[in-house]
Amino acid sequence: MPTTSFQTASTPADGQPRETPDTADDFARILALAREAGMLVTLDGQIGRQKYQSIAGSLHAFRRFAQALCDASVQAPVR
Repeated sequence: MPTTSFQTASTPADGQPRETPDTADDFARILALAREAGMLVTLDGQIGRQKYQSIAGSLHAFRRFAQALCDASVQAPVR
C-alpha cells in the first residue's frame, strides 16, 4: 500500500471545502485507497470543475478502507 499524506482544506462559512493546490491530490489519494480496498467509485456527474461521485461497497471493503486511511494518516509526516 502506498504511503500517503492527507491535508484538510479550510472550510469557509458555506460549508464547502476551499480548494487548495493539494486538495485535488488528496481527494485522488482517498479515492485510490477506496478502490484498492475494493470499493466502487462512480462519477455521477460533473458541472464545470465540480465532480459528483459516489462510493459503495461491502462493510468488509469499508473496514479495509478505514484501516488504510488510518495507516496513511499515521505514516504522514507532520507539516
